[in-house]
Amino acid sequence: MEIEMKIRGLMMDPVTNMPIVILKDVGGDSILPIWVGVYEANAIALEIEKVQTPRPMTHDLIKNVLLGLNAVVKKVVVTELRDDTFYALIWLERNGSTITIDSRPSDALALALRTDAPIFVEEAVLKSSKIASAVSEKVGNEELRRWLENLGEEDLGKYKM
Repeated sequence: MEIEMKIRGLMMDPVTNMPIVILKDVGGDSILPIWVGVYEANAIALEIEKVQTPRPMTHDLIKNVLLGLNAVVKKVVVTELRDDTFYALIWLERNGSTITIDSRPSDALALALRTDAPIFVEEAVLKSSKIASAVSEKVGNEELRRWLENLGEEDLGKYKM
């Protein structure tokens, strides 16, 4: 079952100094942190802040290509957590046909933001992420931030994009 999520924010992993995208369940308290690359985090942050760049960034280019091909991003789904790596699919629709494209979650999220497409996570991914289970009890902004900052080394830096 897919659970709709929203991007709650971005933060830095104090152990690995890598960005973390925080996804939160729209209809509940589940939270999923996904470690992403610096460039992908920047692409996500630019869109969250609605910063206009002088030239199209990669995810803007992809959006423009899809528009030119009359394709619509219907949704993105974080589908799997395998060997500490997250996997995602981008669901496109064109001329009545549905196409799924394999993607890193960070790229799928950056594209979803630009196309206003909904973001989903497979329930199995939430269940298999120990951190997601522990974080879901700490959904207050300040409490969540403090909790994530106080995670131990064994908790952080173990998931890859």
